Amino acid sequence: MKLTAAFFRDIRKLIVGARTTVARGVDLVQVHTNFEIGRRIVKEEQRGRDRAAYGKEVIKALAERLTDEFGKGFSASNLAYMRSFYLLYPDRTPIFQTASGKLSPPHIGTMTGQLPILQTPSGKLKSSTKPSPLRPFTLSWSHYVFLLGIKNPDERSFYEIEAGQQNWTIRELKRHFDSGLYERLALSRDKKGIRRLAQEGQTVGHSRDLLKEPLVLEFLGLDERSRYSESDLESAIINQIERFLLEMGKGFLFEARQKRFTFDAEHFFVDLVFYNRLLRCYVLLDLKIGKIAHQDLGQMQMYVNYFDRSVKTRGEKSTVGIVLCKQKNKALVEITLPKDANIHAREYQLYLPSKNELKQKLEEWIKARGAGDG
Repeated sequence: MKLTAAFFRDIRKLIVGARTTVARGVDLVQVHTNFEIGRRIVKEEQRGRDRAAYGKEVIKALAERLTDEFGKGFSASNLAYMRSFYLLYPDRTPIFQTASGKLSPPHIGTMTGQLPILQTPSGKLKSSTKPSPLRPFTLSWSHYVFLLGIKNPDERSFYEIEAGQQNWTIRELKRHFDSGLYERLALSRDKKGIRRLAQEGQTVGHSRDLLKEPLVLEFLGLDERSRYSESDLESAIINQIERFLLEMGKGFLFEARQKRFTFDAEHFFVDLVFYNRLLRCYVLLDLKIGKIAHQDLGQMQMYVNYFDRSVKTRGEKSTVGIVLCKQKNKALVEITLPKDANIHAREYQLYLPSKNELKQKLEEWIKARGAGDG
C-alpha cells in the first residue's frame, strides 16, 4: 500500500519532534505523541471505503516505513495500541507548542512547527493552560498499554487514578490489578462508594475507607498448606513491611511491633501498630492464623480503649482496631461488636485471588444491594 506523502510526513514530524525534545517528562512526551499518532491514523482511516480493511493496510504500511527509519517501537501491534489509545480517550486533547510559542490543541488537517514540545511558557509540562474537568495524562506509555486491556471503564479509571496518585510502577500496577484491588475495595462500599472509586480513586475520610477484604499477602512467601505460627506471620510481614504497607493502602506509617503497655500491673502486647496520616489516627493490628473468636474482638476492644484514653492526643481521631484472621465469622462479629465500634475483622490470604471469582462476587453483591434498595 502506498501512503500519502503528507500523512507520512506529519507522523514523521511528530516522532522527530518528540525524540529531540529534552524534557523532564520524557514519558509524558511519548504518551502525547502516541496519542496524536493514533488520532491521525483514525483520521486517515476515514478516507477508505472499507474502513476496517483500509485501517489495517494503513497501519501495516506505516509500521514498515517508520521501523525502517526509526527502528523499534513502531510495529503494527504498537501502532494498533496507539489507535486504540486515541479511541479510548478521544476527548483528552493534548496541548502542543506551536512554532510561535503559543499553546494550542492540534487541529484536524493542520500541522504547526515542531511537534510536540508539550511545555508551558514557564517550561513545566502540562496538559492544559487552564484547569480542565478532563483528566490529564500522567502515566507512562507502558501503564496505558496495560490499562487498554481492562474492559470495565470504571475499573480502568480507578487504576489510572491510583497509579498516578500513588506513583505505582508498572509492576505495582499489575500486582494490584492481579490482586483484585478494585473489587476488594468495592465489596466494602455501597453503590455511591463504588462510583466514587471510578471517579476519584480510593479516598480516605473515614476508617471504613481503609478496609478491603481479603488482604492479599502472597508476597510474604508463606505456603498456604504448611504450618506457620502467628509469630511466623508477623515476622514475614516485618521482613516485607514496604509491600505490606502498599497492600494496606493509603497513608499508613509503621510504628511498632509487639507494642507493650501495662495496665493494673499486667503487660499486654499489640502485634503491630500503625499510624494513618490521612485520618490522623492509630491503627492496631492483631494477627490470628485461624478462625476468629469473640475473645479476639474483646481483646482488641481493650487495646483500642487504652490507646484512645492514654496514647492519642486531642487533635487525633479515634483509634482503629483490625483483627486480621484466616477465617471470619460475620455473624459472630456483628453480635459481639456494637454497630458504631471502630473495630473490624478482616480476612487475609496467602495467594492471589481469582479475578473472575472476585468480579462475580461483586456483581452478586451489587444485585443484592439493588434488590434491597427496591
